[in-house]
Amino acid sequence: MSAPSDPIHEFEDVPKRRGLKLDRVVLLGRTLEEYRRYFDLDLDSLHGCRVLDVASGVSSFTAEASAEGLDCTAADPIYGLENESIRTQCEQDLDEVVRSLHGLDTYKWEFYKNPNHMRGFRERAYRTFLEDRCCRSNRYLASSLPRLPFSDRAFNLTLTSYFLFVYEAQLDWKFHLQSLLEIMRVTSGEARIYPLMTFEGVPSQFLSRLASEPALESLEFTVVPTRFEFLVGSNAYLRIRHRTAG
Repeated sequence: MSAPSDPIHEFEDVPKRRGLKLDRVVLLGRTLEEYRRYFDLDLDSLHGCRVLDVASGVSSFTAEASAEGLDCTAADPIYGLENESIRTQCEQDLDEVVRSLHGLDTYKWEFYKNPNHMRGFRERAYRTFLEDRCCRSNRYLASSLPRLPFSDRAFNLTLTSYFLFVYEAQLDWKFHLQSLLEIMRVTSGEARIYPLMTFEGVPSQFLSRLASEPALESLEFTVVPTRFEFLVGSNAYLRIRHRTAG
């Protein structure tokens, strides 16, 4: 593992906390502003690059970043549905999650002042996404990990938020392994994954398997600190690059 930190030992001493318990992957969207904080993104440096948001759901990153002149594509199985079906599911999931957040001690209410303030970001994200998809549906491809319909190294940067690692109870190690390999198959530069904690507020157990998995030997993993923390302990993203020969 390389600097700035080691994903194997980074979170070993973090105590277990009471947290959000989900039995399935919920459909919540994030905004460009949130992505910039999650992944420490510099949009100016991404002009001329192809960017993929995978497992993007109803996030508005692709819509907003494209409006800033970036070349962005989003991939998620939900895009096989009509907009009204997506809206209905999203609103139901959002209601459920916001109700569940009250009283939990696994969240830092700093960037978001309270659950309703956070809800405003989620609503803005999915509404922006739906509006953009109505006009520019070619940006949104119905596809799901661990198989993506893109050619090898088609994208310079791939982003994944609130899917891998955070849902380790629902998505097993085999799924994670296949997904990481597939993400890097379609990525020429680097991938960034956030967060590295589960919804219960503990580090994903899969982080410790990255260095010892033979199938991942050709990849380099680095935990990179961010200045954003909502889910307690989620102040870093995982950067993945192809190892260079020699």
